[in-house]
Amino acid sequence: MKLIPGHLTLAQLAAIAAGTTLELDDWAAVDASAALVAAAAAGDAPVYGVNTGFGKLASTRIAKDQLAQLQLNLIRSHAVGVGAPMSPAVVRLMLATKAASLARGFSGVRRVVVRSLLDAFNAGFVPYVPAQGSVGASGDLAPLAHLTLALMGEGEALVKGQRVPAREELARLNLPPLTLAAKEGLALINGTQASTALALHALLRFEGLFATALASGAMTLDAARGSDGPFDARIHAVRGQPGQIEVAAVYRELLAGSAIRASHRDGDERVQDPYCLRCQPQVMGACLDQARHAAEVLVREANAVTDNPLVFDDCMADASAGPPQAGGEPPRGAAPQGRGGIVSGGNFHAEPVAFAADNLALVIAEVGAIAERRIAMLIDPGISRLPPFLTADAGLHSGFMIAHVTAAALASENKSLAHPASVDSLPTSANQEDHVSMATFAARRLHAMLDNTAHIVAIELLAAAQGIDFLRPLQSSAAVEALHARLRADCASSPADHYLAPDIERAAALVQAGALTPPHAPRFGG
Repeated sequence: MKLIPGHLTLAQLAAIAAGTTLELDDWAAVDASAALVAAAAAGDAPVYGVNTGFGKLASTRIAKDQLAQLQLNLIRSHAVGVGAPMSPAVVRLMLATKAASLARGFSGVRRVVVRSLLDAFNAGFVPYVPAQGSVGASGDLAPLAHLTLALMGEGEALVKGQRVPAREELARLNLPPLTLAAKEGLALINGTQASTALALHALLRFEGLFATALASGAMTLDAARGSDGPFDARIHAVRGQPGQIEVAAVYRELLAGSAIRASHRDGDERVQDPYCLRCQPQVMGACLDQARHAAEVLVREANAVTDNPLVFDDCMADASAGPPQAGGEPPRGAAPQGRGGIVSGGNFHAEPVAFAADNLALVIAEVGAIAERRIAMLIDPGISRLPPFLTADAGLHSGFMIAHVTAAALASENKSLAHPASVDSLPTSANQEDHVSMATFAARRLHAMLDNTAHIVAIELLAAAQGIDFLRPLQSSAAVEALHARLRADCASSPADHYLAPDIERAAALVQAGALTPPHAPRFGG
């Protein structure tokens, strides 16, 4: 895939997470900004990140013969992450989005730095990156330092789930260790690529899960002999919410032609279904709108330049650096006029990512919450009119009684995990970095929530399929029957008690793999 910096799409990011190959053809912007940094390093003016210390030590000047050592020390000292490693898919997204960001030519790194990231990606080199240790401001410093240290041959790599010395893995793949020049270490570890990669991977995982939850909701509605009247297009048109309109159409398509629905269309004394059935378009449609908004934010961030300081050419420097300060001196962080501008800012602050991740957390929790309510409805004969707990001989058999308890436990976990991370801030770096986003945790916790919700939806699918079985010989719609058949291929009917946990795991694996996603499912982005 050709990498066009600043123009990555969600579909391309999905391909990157899965593992494609990347090539960059245009190096002009990289070479131009690298030349500006080289000139600043050779000069006498203090320039943050080039010939000064970092953070609270920004006023400390560094001798010219120590600039390379400065960058090496920066990476070594900042590689302080802890916890489980990030998954290979997340690390691939980190490598690719960092390369794309640096290749836009505002970071001042040499061509060899971007080439090293791309070569590592294409060779399947996976740096060992501990998931904990970033507060999502000043960049994802610790995770990106571990990534960079591995490229330099001093850290570790992940090979078949095992930690190995990075230098050995680089040698095996014929990749030379990266040596840093002025500013390059800072450019590599400043930025939001870790939190963005975590959030993007969660978003990509969620797309299929969301679609499967639509299908499980449709199967549950038919199992409970609910009404498809609430999916009438006119209802949703007069409200005007786009996600709601689209989701209602999906439900209509999923349920079209159901003989189960036809069997109780006339003479049913019930007037309205519970909200977990009737309000599915309103809830799931709102979730779809929020997921799409998060996708827009995260794709923008994946294309963004988020390190500091940034390097601009002469024209951009004149426009962005501001007027000279008193005494005719250039603004703080700017290179002398006529040689471009190296300007300090705060693009590394990951607040957009934190907000997007927090919104995704709410959405993931809600998808699981309404699915849990549908399970509760199915096992209650007073509402579903199915056998108690979906078993033929309740009392002797417990059926889905405790499977629902598991779903309730997972939904409750999600409620706690959905608490917004972005409202928290803990000052760091001796109060230099006094407001932070907590975006990395905001994104990291999404994966646990996705696992929880996948299991809730899996339990619903098993329960709904059991409900359909009790209505035989009536048939549901073609779409629901296809879903039922695919599930039953791996998980047999369970009218009597048996060891249910393996069925839940098999169903959850199908959910996670996207094997139960219906056709024409909504997408989060292009």
